[in-house]
Amino acid sequence: MDFIEGEIICLNKPYGMSSFGALARARTILSRRLGVKRLKTGHAGTLDPLATGVLILCTGKKTKQIETLQYHSKEYTATLQLGATTPSFDREHTVDYTYPTAHITRELILHTLPQFLGEIKQIPPEYSACKIDGQRAYKLMRKGQSVELKPKVLQIDEIELTHFDPQTKQMSIRVVCGKGTYIRALARDIGQALGSGAFLTALCRTRLGNVRVEDCIELDNFEQWVKENTEAQQ
Repeated sequence: MDFIEGEIICLNKPYGMSSFGALARARTILSRRLGVKRLKTGHAGTLDPLATGVLILCTGKKTKQIETLQYHSKEYTATLQLGATTPSFDREHTVDYTYPTAHITRELILHTLPQFLGEIKQIPPEYSACKIDGQRAYKLMRKGQSVELKPKVLQIDEIELTHFDPQTKQMSIRVVCGKGTYIRALARDIGQALGSGAFLTALCRTRLGNVRVEDCIELDNFEQWVKENTEAQQ
């Protein structure tokens, strides 16, 4: 493989690491192995630090394909805790509000989810990388500044309930969607539609375009994988 000329790398981003952090680690391994100061790299489609799954990295001339790759269809699996919210709508922050859940049944969930199919409007989470006057929304929030984001039009092709526990009020879904969809915001909106609240406890991007998570390289194995794919060039 010619990483300097350009390659597409499919990585399974680990839990707790930012997409930029995963990219930086991969770039360091590649640059050291190839003997270059800083290999040109980029990634297609940011994942939150608490999310796992398909993260596509591009090197060299393949970085020109990043924008195209970001428009490919994506599939996620997510677990939602009903009855509460956090400021970020995931476990990055602690619970700020609690809501009733006694009325929530599997039947109510199945009746509610179809309203999120097709073209919908979604307000991104305040803790997001969306820019306001050139600054990231999450950075403004961390400085204690208020943030107001405008709704974005996006596409959800499939949404499926895969599990519901009536005791713990946890539910799991599978979502197929287009560019710009925040699953954290979807969790927030599902909670509201159910007359309660919700936040993510787990999120995995299981597919981006034709790339599935089971086909991706684990970051812990990346250095060995690079070695195996560059031995002929040494």
